[in-house]
Amino acid sequence: MIGMLTGTCLMAGTGEAIIDVNGVGYLVQCGSRTLGAMGIGGMISIHVETHVREQAITLYGFAHEEERAWFVRLQSVQGVGPKAALAILDILSPGEILSAASLGDKTAFARASGVGPKLAARIATELAGKPPPVGRGFQPTLTPPSGGTPSEAMRNEGLSDMQLRNDAVSALVNLGIGQSDALRAVASAYNTFSDDPPVDDLIRVALKEMSN
Repeated sequence: MIGMLTGTCLMAGTGEAIIDVNGVGYLVQCGSRTLGAMGIGGMISIHVETHVREQAITLYGFAHEEERAWFVRLQSVQGVGPKAALAILDILSPGEILSAASLGDKTAFARASGVGPKLAARIATELAGKPPPVGRGFQPTLTPPSGGTPSEAMRNEGLSDMQLRNDAVSALVNLGIGQSDALRAVASAYNTFSDDPPVDDLIRVALKEMSN
């Protein structure tokens, strides 16, 4: 199984990229967020989820481990295949997926291409109250064509809020609040801020949400 690829990006087209690793070109299926961060000719490292089928071996690539982990989690819902999971990750960051699931927001999932109302409702229902998936614990980053260091935005886009939510949920759970209630309260509280708040403020508002 392939879990990560590091090499030169030879092509980044619609839905796929070719990564040259020591002279072997790997065709990798990717969402638009990952493809948009790639630079032709640049060295990149991406997380890979390998699907082995009778007819083919397919590689799915992600800029961030959290995205790969959610790609797997989404497919645990009946009716969600790789194409639908990638479509959801194209419009929702990992933190936004957690928020939508915690609040039962089926309309958020229905915005993804190929995800109808019934499937969106099933996703929201089956993921509700569940903690975020646990990844593999390491984080390679995409590198621009110049070979320089990726920008902070490239490294953390859509992911800083995930850690913030996790910290707030953990704090509420430590206070004796149930996991599903904590997830729902933090998701609701987070939506009241225009930018990522300090974790103490998020916890305070989440506790207020629970008292209403």
